[in-house]
This record gives sequence, C-alpha cells and structure tokens, in this order.
Amino acid sequence: MIDPGEEPERVLAALQELGLRCVAVLVTHAHLDHIGGVGAVAREAISPVYTSAGDASVVAHINDHLRPGFGPYIEHEPEGVLDPSTALRLGEIEITVFATPGHHAGSVSLLLTGPDGDQLLASGDVIFAGSVGRTDLDDGDWPTLEQSIALLIAEVGEDVPVLTGHGPVTTLRHERATNPFLGGLR
Repeated sequence: MIDPGEEPERVLAALQELGLRCVAVLVTHAHLDHIGGVGAVAREAISPVYTSAGDASVVAHINDHLRPGFGPYIEHEPEGVLDPSTALRLGEIEITVFATPGHHAGSVSLLLTGPDGDQLLASGDVIFAGSVGRTDLDDGDWPTLEQSIALLIAEVGEDVPVLTGHGPVTTLRHERATNPFLGGLR
C-alpha cells in the first residue's frame, strides 16, 4: 500500500473486496492527505510502515502536525526507512527509492519492479498528469522539484507508467512533451 490517504476504512474495504493482503505501507511524503490513514491501515493489516528518514517523526507523531479540518489520526512508529542507497524487496517486488524533494523535503519516488520486469513509478506529489506538486507549502522549492523530476526522467524509463499522488496515470515521456511546467526539461 502506497500513501493510504485519509480514509483507511475505504482502503481496507478495497483490499478485502479484492482479496488482497497488505504486506507493507510505503509513504512517499508526510503530508496529511497522504499519511492520515497510515496508522489505521498498518494496525488493521498488521503491516510494517516505511518512510523516508526525514518523514519518520511526522508519521510517528502525526497528531502534533495537524491542520484545521484534519485528524485526529492513529499514530504509528515506522519500522523501516526508504533509503535511496538501498533497494527494498517486498515479496517478489523490488523497490528502488529516489529522493525527490521540492514539493516536500522528505519526498521519495518509488520504482516498483515485478518478477517479470514490469515497472511502475509511484511519484507521490512530485509530478501529475499535466501538472506538478505545489511548491508554495512549508518546504516546497521549484528549482529543487525541477531537479527531482529531471532525475526521474534520467533514471526511470520514460514509458514506465507513473502512478501520481492525485489524478490519472501518466508517463514521463508524455509529461516531458506536454506538461506546461516542464518546458525547461524538454
């Protein structure tokens, strides 16, 4: 499970309906709309949680970081770190971690590779179909976000499906060619 959002009951119901078991909860970045359900999903699914080192404290103490209209949430101390220097293996899936700050200082993007070589990139809020993550929040920074996107373009196949934090699936090739925010990367 990647970024279970704020509605853990919907996530858990979908897992049950599909007959799937959550083996881990992965966090791309510690914004409330991505981590509000982490503790509840981890507790119910009895699954370890992995975050970037910089986001572990926020996930563990989420209720200390609430904003109006959010929470309270179930807090959960992460069991693992998503480290760009170390690939993570969960079952038959290998996960390559990329540090992708700019929208959020602790952001990571995750390249999942299955046993047959099929890949999927979970970008969190780094890039969207036709847009990019906001940089006007606390630790957002446009030049840093642009460098993170350039890193993904250089390191990940441009036709790998990109599962974004919000909105439809896209590819880096499509975004580099059409995304109005990526003119400097064409």
